[in-house]
Amino acid sequence: MCNLYHVSPKGDLTTYFRALPPEGLVAGPVGPFGVGAFLRRVDGELRCTLGQWGLIRPGQPERIDYLPAKPGPSGKTLKPRPRSTNNARLEGIETKPTFKAAWKAGQRCLVPAQWYQEPNWETGRNVWWQLRRAGGLPWALAGLWSEWVDPQTGEVVPNFTLITCNCDTHPLLARLHKPDPALPADGQDKRSLIHIEPEHWAQWLEGSADEARALIQPPPLALFDLADARRTDELLAAQRAASA
Repeated sequence: MCNLYHVSPKGDLTTYFRALPPEGLVAGPVGPFGVGAFLRRVDGELRCTLGQWGLIRPGQPERIDYLPAKPGPSGKTLKPRPRSTNNARLEGIETKPTFKAAWKAGQRCLVPAQWYQEPNWETGRNVWWQLRRAGGLPWALAGLWSEWVDPQTGEVVPNFTLITCNCDTHPLLARLHKPDPALPADGQDKRSLIHIEPEHWAQWLEGSADEARALIQPPPLALFDLADARRTDELLAAQRAASA
């Protein structure tokens, strides 16, 4: 699951997406419940909107939902934790309360990203990979958007989530995240974000649910800049040499 990505700069929005950057856009890293940007089709054009990264369940009384408190390892009660809604698993997207209304309404969006971050544990410790596109183009990540109205103030809060799918067999993405030794390699349920190419933007944003589902798959290996993978390969080779 992705918990950090870098918002595309204004230049990418104007040249790649042909969209007007919204006032207040800051190109930089954003984490869950931070402010990012998403693109949707309005009057035949892509419109960029600032919003909270983390979909807000319809009817939710507060802007951020929380998991209930529970006993910690020492028996001390831990504080409630924010419920993670910045990623939406494809499996169950039509039935889960937070996502089903946006999916049914066809509220699909593109999230412009310079890179997104995932952990690699092949060396025995976490090595963060910043997944960029080969050639420096931005990602157009598939997401859902919504608007939540604060019941106390009436404020309309745009919000969005990134959709993920399984990538256990992907030659690059299957290397990410800490594996579960009790599960086979093809049963880890590693997750991938979904990139939408420009020729498919209309299908994603305005097509039927079935047409949109047909686009949900991990990006092909050729789209990735492999710099972080090569650095990790060098670390692994050094480890093998040291233990020889």
